[in-house]
Amino acid sequence: MKIYLEVNKKNMEMPFQGTVEELLEELKINPEEVLVVKNGEIVTSDEELFDEDNIQILSVVSGG
Repeated sequence: MKIYLEVNKKNMEMPFQGTVEELLEELKINPEEVLVVKNGEIVTSDEELFDEDNIQILSVVSGG
């Protein structure tokens, strides 16, 4: 699986199959602070991910 982490502008590859929630847990990323994009579409935490997917993990920015 190809993964782009926006927070540190890092591209990485790793074998993975499971849900978005499981991926974020493995990467030690708080799911409330990011949006996950799978093959160009925003997905929910229960979305299944596969090795052939392209994933972007984007930071959610809020202001007040």
